[in-house]
Amino acid sequence: MDDGDLTTHLIYLHGFRSSPASAKARRLAAWVAAERPDLHWLCPQLPPSPRAALDLVRAATAGWPGATGAVVGSSLGGWYATRLAQERGWRCAVINPAVEPARDLAAALGEQGCWHDPSSRFEFTRAHLDELRALGRPAVTHPARLLAVIAQGDELLDWREMTERYAGCKLRLVAGSDHGLSDFDDHLPALIDFLALRRQSGPCMHSSTTPGSSTPAA
Repeated sequence: MDDGDLTTHLIYLHGFRSSPASAKARRLAAWVAAERPDLHWLCPQLPPSPRAALDLVRAATAGWPGATGAVVGSSLGGWYATRLAQERGWRCAVINPAVEPARDLAAALGEQGCWHDPSSRFEFTRAHLDELRALGRPAVTHPARLLAVIAQGDELLDWREMTERYAGCKLRLVAGSDHGLSDFDDHLPALIDFLALRRQSGPCMHSSTTPGSSTPAA
């Protein structure tokens, strides 16, 4: 791959009750700072309203290139990322992505605290669920441009449902692990390669073979 094929713009979208302070977001931001300081990197705090979250992301990425843009999303952020990638033609990596968030978040109605700052509170309402339902399931029209990292040990989402949803995409199934993908470092090289983030002249960062993980499959 020459530098003309490199991703030039990258956005990370966190999950429900999460933030840019999540371990995955901070680890990816650290890699970008060390290895690709030229990359246009964005990791916004998303509001609880799905419609407002998508409006924010679309406005923040207005004018980004289609051929060299990319998005990473975790959990609910994976649901957003799938939609955004299809709209913009970007490469996309999703981590334990939400498949039916309106169904799964119905139990979360009411006041919620953020994982990384419990003192920060927000109200998750029926109107927010209605927004998720109205937005519908994003189509996957370019599966070759999408990588799904799915942990079979996810305690919140059904890995079988995620795998079925992203059938035809590049899949990296992980035996064990958890919803937050606490072994994220083991999978970071695969994300970096798939998203075309590494310069040819940069340091080699081989993906290690870890028990219970698979290489991306066609």
